[in-house]
Amino acid sequence: MQLEHILGFRPKYVDYYKLAFMHRSKPEDATDSNERLEFLGDAILGAIVAEYLFKKYPYQPEGFLTELRSRIVRRETMNNVALRMGLNKLVQYNQNDRGLSRSHIFGNALEALIGAVYLDQGFIKTRKFILHQIIRIYIDLDTMESTDTNYKNQLLSWAQRNGKQLVFDTISETNEGTRKLFTVGIVIDGEIIVSGTGYNKKDAGQVAAKSALKVLGV
Repeated sequence: MQLEHILGFRPKYVDYYKLAFMHRSKPEDATDSNERLEFLGDAILGAIVAEYLFKKYPYQPEGFLTELRSRIVRRETMNNVALRMGLNKLVQYNQNDRGLSRSHIFGNALEALIGAVYLDQGFIKTRKFILHQIIRIYIDLDTMESTDTNYKNQLLSWAQRNGKQLVFDTISETNEGTRKLFTVGIVIDGEIIVSGTGYNKKDAGQVAAKSALKVLGV
């Protein structure tokens, strides 16, 4: 069974996991989606990653730990991990909406899966699942330490070096189901060059900044 291979154990209550893979674009009733489990899993993931980094880097300051945790739990990282785990084959979503397959729904489903594991198995098993089935296999900490993935900082540095006026402009806030979707534009010398979307302004700004760096050839 693919799910057991991903988890590394046999689930007790399969219904939790079915719900974890149910995107809100699929069920008629939005309460049958994985968003509540995603909320739970996100909080648990952040806490366990924080504890892991705290113990692994006993002499590093708070700023280092915060940045590295952010790189691990960010939407883009979780989405890449989810795809490598094969969760895209398990998530139920409206496949007629082509934009969804290019979004972060699989990373969101991974967070929902963590929430399902917690409800099904408890904290200790969830901690083991995150450390052994996610971090140990899919997270390259050495690369994360040496790579600057803060696209906003990279863009700000470029603007300062080149004497450009850079503004992150919130273009819109729309409701997508039960969640808000933010669109942030990158304005350079008064002209919007790209925009990005996310479920909060910080994520939207990072998506937009990454696109801007590509457009500018930075």
